[in-house]
Amino acid sequence: MKILTSAGLLLFAVVLASVTSFNRNYSGKKSKNKMETAARNKLQVKEFFQALEAEDAGAVAELFAENGVHHNPYASGLFSEGAVGKEAIKAYWEPVFPNFDGMEFPIGYNYAMEDPAMVLVKFEGRIKLKGAAGWYKNDYYATFKFNEAGRIEEYVEIFNPIVAAQGFGLIDQIKSLNETKMEKVNFNSEGLNLVGNLYYPADYQEGKAYPAIVVSGSWTTVKEQMAGLYAKKFAEKGFITLAFDFRNYGESEGQPRFWENPTMKLQDIKNAVSFLETLPQVDNDRIGAFAVCAGSMYTLMAAAEDTRIKAVVTAASWLHDAEAVKLFYGGEEGVNEKVTAARKAKEVFAKEGFVEYIETISTTNPAAAMYGPFDYYLNPERGAVKEWSIDKFAVMSWEDWLTLDPMPYAPKLEAPTLMVHSDGCVLPQYTKNFFNDIKTADKELVWIDTDLESPMQQFNFYDQPEEVSLAVEKGADWFSAKL
Repeated sequence: MKILTSAGLLLFAVVLASVTSFNRNYSGKKSKNKMETAARNKLQVKEFFQALEAEDAGAVAELFAENGVHHNPYASGLFSEGAVGKEAIKAYWEPVFPNFDGMEFPIGYNYAMEDPAMVLVKFEGRIKLKGAAGWYKNDYYATFKFNEAGRIEEYVEIFNPIVAAQGFGLIDQIKSLNETKMEKVNFNSEGLNLVGNLYYPADYQEGKAYPAIVVSGSWTTVKEQMAGLYAKKFAEKGFITLAFDFRNYGESEGQPRFWENPTMKLQDIKNAVSFLETLPQVDNDRIGAFAVCAGSMYTLMAAAEDTRIKAVVTAASWLHDAEAVKLFYGGEEGVNEKVTAARKAKEVFAKEGFVEYIETISTTNPAAAMYGPFDYYLNPERGAVKEWSIDKFAVMSWEDWLTLDPMPYAPKLEAPTLMVHSDGCVLPQYTKNFFNDIKTADKELVWIDTDLESPMQQFNFYDQPEEVSLAVEKGADWFSAKL
């Protein structure tokens, strides 16, 4: 082992002192450079706001690098998202200034970050609008990113778009942005013109193909009732949706009017799918079907026969067979009387062209199609809309309605199926039976309030917020996963 001499120790001490001094000087120089860079960039921030207050678009643009970016991440479709490049930034600001009678931007704080190229600023916008329009005031946060030459590479402006919209009188546009769009459409079903309402997501974009849903309501109903409500709600979840008037109802063609014919309705659903397939905004491989109450029968049957329907959701499904109808229509005798009356009505129509009608709903006439105080169909604030007929149900409908049996279709159904039901809904065991017989293993039964004294009721699923929201949430999740 060698022992350092006095000369060696002295040399080592000199070298160590030199390295330490170098590191200290280098670190100090680096720290000084950071401070100088930060100070310079903070001054540039002040110049930026001074240029805005001077309403000098050219001066604003000159503070940016050649490919600098001005970005408004919360433009929200109401304001410009910004600009890229000095010329574009100048063009962005030039038409803005003439709208104002003065602009002030008091700075709350102006902080350089750990990286001095980044500066965080809190400031207020105080802008006098032209004429008697008053003032626009808003609080802002912004980040500036500078290059080595001290030019702005990126300016990100963060503000409350609601406050901005109020200040500039754009609240109605905000409402419009959050609303689904709807257009009236026509399509052919076995030679008849059917009329529907096509709903679009609020953020709908041209050129993009969306999943779509055919929506059906209960028997005798029109698109302005529960079908339209659910179609709008599902559109809010990101789907293109179609609620339409089946033949013989509403704005659609078909004779006799108000003839409830399940076979025809089943075909209309299939042709609604065919119509959706013609639309460039619809992804043909992602078409589903939703139905509430009796529409569930028609929809489940259509899906069992038409593999183009890729997923199904039902809510408060009305599913019956020959035994179930006896519970509602006077036992075997009452059913037979109605079927006999329907056959006679069909004969009269074939010979004379005369259509026999009864009331659709009544609280005093037991012969009405629906007899009882069913508020949904009696209340103009709910389902008793002007487009629906409260007093016309074709007697010939009884045979088609009472002899319908959707139950054998369950083993044929291969589309992923979700059923939402409750003990408070109609014929709960029939929904359970149908569900159990569905062929596909890709199925789910959502049963609500089994243990509650007042389970969710059938008619509440037609329009009440709690039940509708539940069905839409469950249904939207199902369609999103399966389509």
